[in-house]
Amino acid sequence: MNTLTLQKMRYLVTVAEVGSVTGAAKALFVSQPSLTKTIHEIEDEVGFLVFKRTGRGITTTQKGEELLAYIRQVLDQANLLSEKFLQKRSRKRQFSISSQHYSFAVRAFADLVKSHADAEYDFSFRETETQVIIDDVAEMRSALGVLSINEFNATVLQRLFKERDCVFTEIVEATPHVFLSREHPLAGREYVRMKDLQPFPYLFYDQGRQTSLYFSEELFSTAEHAHKVRVSDRATLFNLLVGIDGYTICSGVHDFELTNPKIVAIPLRQKGRMHIGYITHRNRRFGPLSTFFVDALKHYALRKPRENDPCCV
Repeated sequence: MNTLTLQKMRYLVTVAEVGSVTGAAKALFVSQPSLTKTIHEIEDEVGFLVFKRTGRGITTTQKGEELLAYIRQVLDQANLLSEKFLQKRSRKRQFSISSQHYSFAVRAFADLVKSHADAEYDFSFRETETQVIIDDVAEMRSALGVLSINEFNATVLQRLFKERDCVFTEIVEATPHVFLSREHPLAGREYVRMKDLQPFPYLFYDQGRQTSLYFSEELFSTAEHAHKVRVSDRATLFNLLVGIDGYTICSGVHDFELTNPKIVAIPLRQKGRMHIGYITHRNRRFGPLSTFFVDALKHYALRKPRENDPCCV
C-alpha cells in the first residue's frame, strides 16, 4: 500500500493552486507524466477523484476539497515541527485571511505583515463576498474569515457555519451608522433616520452569484431603496459617496487612519445591531499568526474614536 507522504501532499496542493498539471509540474521541477502518475496513485489509494479534468485545465472535486483542507493543515504542522524542533528554516510563513470590507481588518493585517519584516512570508488578504469567505474557511484556504451577522441573517448564517464546520466568535457589537461625504446635505446632523436618506443613492457591496439578502454586509438589507448602486470594493464605494452624495449603512466600526478623510460616520436612528467577529474551522489549529491577527483586530475594532480622528463627526 502506498503512503500519502508530505511530498505527495505538496504535489496535490500545488496542482490545486496552479490549476493545471503542466503548470504544477514546472513549479515542482518534476515531469508532467511523473506528476500525473502520482495523482492517479493517490486517487486510487483514497478511492475517489481529487481533480476533475476539463478542457481548460482541472478543478478540485468536492471530496478533493475536503482532502486538501486536511492536507493543508498537516503541511502547516509539518512546517512548524521542522522550524521548532528540527532547526530547519521554514520555506515561508504562509497565512491567509478572507474578509468583508472592513478598514480595521486591513489595519490589523498590516500590523501582522510589519511584524514579519525580517522573515520570508507569503500572506494573503482577500476582501470578498460573504459566501466566498465561508467557503475559504470551510475549505481551509483561509485561516480566518472576518464578517458580521445581525438579527435578520443570524439564524441562516449560524446554520451554514455549522454545516461547513465553522465557528463564529464575536469581537464587538455595533449600532447602525451611515457613511456620508463631509459635503453631504445630512453630514452636519447629530443622527439621521431612514426617511432622511430616501432621496439619496444607496451604495452596497455586490455579493456575486449569491444574491440572497441573508449574505448582505449591510444592515436593513430588506429595506426599500429607490436609488441603488452596487459596488465591489471599498475605494469605489468611498469615491461614490463623495461623487454622487450617496450613503451606505455600516457598523461605524472602522479604522480612522485608513478611511477616506472626506467621509464621516453618523449614527442611524433605527433599531438593529451588527455582531462583528471572525469564523474559524473547528478542526483547524489556532496558530500564532491567527492569534496575532485576532489581537490586532480586537485592538482596532474596540478602539474609541479620538477627537482629531478624520471620521469623527
